[in-house]
Amino acid sequence: MKHTQWILGLLLTVGCTKTNHADEGNHPEVKQVTYIESKADFPNPERGFYRYSETRVDDYNLLEEEELKGYRDVQNITGAGYSVLSTLVFRYFILEGYNNKPLPATFLENFKKDAATARKAGVKLIPRFTYTVTSNAGSCPEGFICPPYGDAPKNMVLQHISQLKPLLQENADVIACLQMGFIGTWGENYYTDYFGDASSNGQSKLLNNNWADRGEVLKALLEALPPDRMVQVRYPQVKQRYIYGVNAPASSAALTTEEAAQENDKARIGYHNDCFLASANDYGTYEDYGNSSSPRKEATTAFRNYFSMDSRYVVVGGETCSDDYSPQNDCEPAGKAEQEFGEMHYSFLNAHYNAEVNNDWQTGGCMDNIKRKLGYRLVLKDGTFPDKVTPNDSVAVMINLQNVGYAAPYNPRPVQLILREKSTGEKHVFEFNTEIRTWLTGSIQLKQAFRLPAGIKAGSYEMLLNLPDKYASLKEMPAFSVQLANEQVWEPATGYNQLNHTINIQN
Repeated sequence: MKHTQWILGLLLTVGCTKTNHADEGNHPEVKQVTYIESKADFPNPERGFYRYSETRVDDYNLLEEEELKGYRDVQNITGAGYSVLSTLVFRYFILEGYNNKPLPATFLENFKKDAATARKAGVKLIPRFTYTVTSNAGSCPEGFICPPYGDAPKNMVLQHISQLKPLLQENADVIACLQMGFIGTWGENYYTDYFGDASSNGQSKLLNNNWADRGEVLKALLEALPPDRMVQVRYPQVKQRYIYGVNAPASSAALTTEEAAQENDKARIGYHNDCFLASANDYGTYEDYGNSSSPRKEATTAFRNYFSMDSRYVVVGGETCSDDYSPQNDCEPAGKAEQEFGEMHYSFLNAHYNAEVNNDWQTGGCMDNIKRKLGYRLVLKDGTFPDKVTPNDSVAVMINLQNVGYAAPYNPRPVQLILREKSTGEKHVFEFNTEIRTWLTGSIQLKQAFRLPAGIKAGSYEMLLNLPDKYASLKEMPAFSVQLANEQVWEPATGYNQLNHTINIQN
């Protein structure tokens, strides 16, 4: 009965800004705490501007811990007029020379070393594997790039993925997401010797067997990762034709709220758009590449609509590639850069390329907003908490937050209420029943009653909110916990966020 009255009392006090005392009966006292939003830019896991790196199988340059740690602080970008801080490192693994033979053990061992370095440095990787990053000019129709391009046949791609699978599984904690790669120059799935050349150098579209072959590679990559990690594809049609078949129309259904975070294939395929706001269709990103019975054709509106809806619950990132689409790719009001980031739910972007486009955001005045809002940005608004309880009571809390970023978090993580006794440091951890991957831009409410554990000692307990990494290897490392965008809440030594309220547990 006491618990029921407590909850009723809590509901009646929402909106108050001071301690409320029940008019009659033995009701716990409750208090509403309000919070001040911070406008600072600070590092948070799995979001923001990423730093670029590349390495080759036979000329492997290992990542360096101190350099990666430095990325978490504000640094100038070479050749650019802006500075960034980063928790993500894009890692190009160039498999040149291994188009027809297995990857050597030394390469696999170096991959493990890179993952260990990232773990120590407090950053995560965005890996992409490719056989070539070279464009050979010639007398072919495209001119600047001509076949043979230098990628690998399907059987070798699948063999390499099989070799990498144990490493991807073992080091998934520091893999933010994996880009599909492998197919074509730069791993962008376009200029390819073996998977259907959709350029004017080749057949100018994709055939049914090309879609099927690409689907096999995507399936192998999804299976090479644990189910809580996503694979990014370069074109939305790759996902549609993997999920719905080679005849899937551009109007195919996007991921729904009910399907989100289910960790099946449909919920695990995101996007890397490597030509963000480069043209009306982002240089072929939003294009129908046909099949054996249909031609290649324009489908920008349909694919943009699909991308916008589907990307609410999957990871989106990429890079800019051309400043020719100006003023559209500039800051508002002349352009629509921030609008596009929000509508397409971007979580990360290349800090280095294309600096001409990114520089325009600095001079245009929207770069600071973009730096803060890429991915999630969670702000505490207010919370309602009990002032004192007995060990037999439940602790009912209501916390209102707002995600002012462009996207929801794309990897799972627990959301915890922590009670920490002020004199002894004794901690009790309670987990909210919520799915952080559905925390879209807008309001979020955490409302739950927690039963105190048997034997809890009387005392004064600080209340904290903790959003640690899911993986045991990282969950105690503050660099991988989420900092809320508020003044005077972050504890850098623990990775906890202070709720600025103390609850007294009385016998």
